[in-house]
Amino acid sequence: MSLNRRAFLSSSVALAALATVLPRAVMAQATPEAGGTLRVAVDQAVSVLHPLMTRVNPEYMAAELLYSGLTRLGRDMQAEADLATEWSANDDLTVWTFSLRPGVTFHDGASCTAADVVASFEAILNPDFASPARNNVGPIDSIEAVDDVTVRFTLTSSYADLPVALAYNNARIIPASVIDGSFESLRSEANGTGPFKLVSYEPDRLIVVEKNPDYYDPARPYLDRIEMHVFPDLGAQVSSLMAGDIDMIATVGPNDYLRLEGQDGIDVLRSASGQFCNVNFGTDIEPFNDPRVRRALALTVDREAMVGFMTEGFGVKGNDTPLNESYPFFEALPQREQNIEEARALLAEAGFPDGFEAELIASDRPAIRVQLAVALREMARAAGITINVTTMPHATYLDQVWTKGAFYVGFYNMQPTPDGILKLLFTSDAAWNETRWNNTVFDDLVARARGTVEPAARTELYTQAQVLMNDEVPSIIPAFFDVLGAKRSWMQGYDIHPRASVFRLDHAWLEASAPTRG
Repeated sequence: MSLNRRAFLSSSVALAALATVLPRAVMAQATPEAGGTLRVAVDQAVSVLHPLMTRVNPEYMAAELLYSGLTRLGRDMQAEADLATEWSANDDLTVWTFSLRPGVTFHDGASCTAADVVASFEAILNPDFASPARNNVGPIDSIEAVDDVTVRFTLTSSYADLPVALAYNNARIIPASVIDGSFESLRSEANGTGPFKLVSYEPDRLIVVEKNPDYYDPARPYLDRIEMHVFPDLGAQVSSLMAGDIDMIATVGPNDYLRLEGQDGIDVLRSASGQFCNVNFGTDIEPFNDPRVRRALALTVDREAMVGFMTEGFGVKGNDTPLNESYPFFEALPQREQNIEEARALLAEAGFPDGFEAELIASDRPAIRVQLAVALREMARAAGITINVTTMPHATYLDQVWTKGAFYVGFYNMQPTPDGILKLLFTSDAAWNETRWNNTVFDDLVARARGTVEPAARTELYTQAQVLMNDEVPSIIPAFFDVLGAKRSWMQGYDIHPRASVFRLDHAWLEASAPTRG
């Protein structure tokens, strides 16, 4: 065990060191130029700035600009130094110690110390607060400030992925004084240690940040200012990019990618990913409390057609688990294919020989949710299932349907680890336990896997978890998408991240040919 642990930690440290150095090595080919205003187009409102409560990609982007975590995520999905410069664990991976950067300050000038780290994680872990990070930062039992620049995490069980887990989007460090006082003020105000400071906040229109002169890395950020422009009209953001009015679109769909590809002065961006759109079943609500009904619906899906319809070829087939080849410990189970005859037989066994009727709800953002809903409606008809598709604004969906509904379309970014996605969505204590599947056997497999270092044993546990999920189908996952984006060629130091919700814009810079903006 000790040898395996040392080998594991050594390889992790080596990868983290490589990830930290790599961006600088790449940028050394062209020296970053300081200054300038970057305009970024996002497709949803930034409804909340509170870094522990963000839920969608534009909110994650704003939080990343304004706040820091203990670690951050490289493009290789390895943990890099952020507020913590190094870390180590005891032999059984139950106690982890992190060393913090000295002299870091919040935007209001107050020092950031281990006490702020402790307070932040205690808030994250507080069930009354319900941060999405609560079940995704690892099995933390307690956090202790050893001194002002040293933090010790004691875990309830062995956990090999803690440095990566602490890079979770919502695991940002905020002042202990704010937590004790005006905690809710962070929904519309900001006081972090991130590379940028908040200038103005109009949730549905424009968020402006400016360079933090006291950021811990004196070389970064390179940009003076970033403007996040909210574009409800997706066509308008493409037109603005082509006209040079904005410099980057955080996320584009396949059709817009093809439209922009080859355009003079524009770079299209693409990365394979574990990002997916799925159909969630409320497994505690009839008829979806019967796994035969769920399997029947899954068997109506023509996955090859779904990939083409939903992704325009920018993706791969899914098999009703949230893992694909982009993840370690992925198991290539026999691919589920469309089988209408078997679907009808399962429905008859479940007491629905003539099928049934159900309402499938889809948010209007991203538009691929509606595309999935419409495709499933057409495919399920052959098995006697009548699906009525209801679309609604994304804000309404989040308020009325998300985590509550019986049958609706979800959309999720890739997580850094298998544990991250399974604990986010599918275990009984998941932060977003949408399906209410609550399978204790599955829970046990995931819990054991997260504390296992030996690769073969860990692989076997995750394989069993994937087999169980594929059999019981708490969620139909028909396809995984490549992550697509676009930028002007004068924007440098940026590439799209497979996680989709990680942006690293403190590394971005503008060439002299970029427009000068006041």
